[in-house]
Amino acid sequence: MSVWKQALTKIPRNISKEDWRKLSVFTKWLVVTRAAVLIITLLSSSIAGILAYRNGLFDFPIWLLVTVGLLLCHATNNILNDYVDWTMGVDQTNYYRNQYGPHPLSLMSKKELLVYLVCTGLSALCVGLYLCYVRGETVVYLTLSGAFFLLFYTWPLKYIALGEISVFIVWGVLMIGGGYYTITNRWDWHVVLFSCPYALSCTTIIFGKHIDKLQADRAKRIRTLPVLLGERLAPLAVIGMIVAQYAFAIYLVYTGAFSRWLLISVLALVDDLRKKVFTVFSSPRPASAPAGFPPNVWPLYFSAFAFVHNRSFGSLFLLGLILDTVLGQ
Repeated sequence: MSVWKQALTKIPRNISKEDWRKLSVFTKWLVVTRAAVLIITLLSSSIAGILAYRNGLFDFPIWLLVTVGLLLCHATNNILNDYVDWTMGVDQTNYYRNQYGPHPLSLMSKKELLVYLVCTGLSALCVGLYLCYVRGETVVYLTLSGAFFLLFYTWPLKYIALGEISVFIVWGVLMIGGGYYTITNRWDWHVVLFSCPYALSCTTIIFGKHIDKLQADRAKRIRTLPVLLGERLAPLAVIGMIVAQYAFAIYLVYTGAFSRWLLISVLALVDDLRKKVFTVFSSPRPASAPAGFPPNVWPLYFSAFAFVHNRSFGSLFLLGLILDTVLGQ
């Protein structure tokens, strides 16, 4: 039970093979899929849902299926990422991935991991096919677009500096814009526009992660966007994205698209300042965990700060949308 709870809140560490064998299949699935990070997908789906409700077009059963399908897709991508990187020799030895949590293939065979991959992927596919059946051709195109990013993010997109852009598209246009369409059966470019603040927040996480492993990726010729930008410019790009999130939220209120309730998302800025997020991203990455830094988080550093910010901003952004919907002006 302790591992089960841990897997939902953070990446578990120090799991021996003996302990692994004692875990239930579901608990193993939570560890293998890195379930703690699936919250970012749940927030995207929830934003799509509240926007549909706001416009009087909410369909709870369809929203629930969209949410389950997106979570399964994200989980599938995480398993596939680990499988491909291990197979290509990236995650071998003491590479970054093995430092922040046990790699699944250090605990199970390739065959076993493939079973988890296929079962999770097929479950996502079944949900997707049903939604295509009930919603029609446009959802087919959305599903195919999502499948493209799911299958090719790890390789080659991540290798040619398109991984970060892919995250922005997936968690914004596809999950929020496409999720809204699937729920309502109506495409709305305003919803795609409204998705930008949260999509930027998700992009800062992958940007932070790629900055954390910049040196390792450069050595393995994985040309992520931070590798191309370099150690000085890449963190500044994250600061720019964080500032843009708040500017975008304020702009949406200023133009009258939403009431002032949406400004509650700006409260996340207070948390950012308290946790010195801007100071962190404007300073070089330390060679080892700073004093007082949680020992069970390192070597996640920039990505850890970005993830905490995403959870704070995303939750408050969603709360602002809910209050705007319920209370209006």
